[in-house]
Amino acid sequence: MQIRPERGTDRDIIHHVLYRAFKGHPQHPPGSEPMEPVIVDTLRRADALTLSLVAEQDGVVAGQVTFSPVWLGVEAQSGWFALGPVGVDPPLQNRGIGSALIREGLRIMRQRDALGVVLVGEPAYYKRFGFSRHDGLSLPCVPEQYVLGLAWGNAAPTGVIRHHAAFHVD
Repeated sequence: MQIRPERGTDRDIIHHVLYRAFKGHPQHPPGSEPMEPVIVDTLRRADALTLSLVAEQDGVVAGQVTFSPVWLGVEAQSGWFALGPVGVDPPLQNRGIGSALIREGLRIMRQRDALGVVLVGEPAYYKRFGFSRHDGLSLPCVPEQYVLGLAWGNAAPTGVIRHHAAFHVD
């Protein structure tokens, strides 16, 4: 498996992989279409993809992870990034591809001097990467236990997370 930055020629397959990864996901109402591929497409068109990595296996894109800017609190503190969406083609899930994408993405974001990364996700899964619950970190309409952060340095993530407008998909 090779992890690399996305290329222009990857866009359609990334959309397809994310669609398949999130179709029927429990967070979506039954029968609804996944919003994750639309979010990534919209972030890309808005030039708001800070980092998009793909995992390539046998020459085929097997998964993708996205990092994009967020702003925290009333002061709209910058330097923080959202992890997600991250998705792996269903036949290739549970083989460590998603974990490898996340680890490499976090390594690159830290190398780029990000203050840290926030996400909405399952605490039991994301704690292996260093994510934890932070008092005062929130996202409207999301139970607090699923709003997680990973800080590098002394600045803890606090306040309401404001994602790029691409995340406001109807």
